[in-house]
Amino acid sequence: MAEQELDEIAEHAPPPEIDSKYRLIILAAKRSKQLQKGARPRIEIDQAKHKPTRIALEEIIQGTVQFHTKSDGAAAEA
Repeated sequence: MAEQELDEIAEHAPPPEIDSKYRLIILAAKRSKQLQKGARPRIEIDQAKHKPTRIALEEIIQGTVQFHTKSDGAAAEA
């Protein structure tokens, strides 16, 4: 994914807890691993046409992935 596209996604991410593109990447990576291990997407999307990373990003942007932040600044998915 191009850095410019990632910047655009990070700017439009609705949850206020996502305060940087780095937090977005960490959350998407964790969710992507869950999808690769067999978790079902929380959004309507064709899994054959989209990779788990893209699905995870879309889920985060749409607010369907629940997470909380730890006091040390690291993000963890609930």
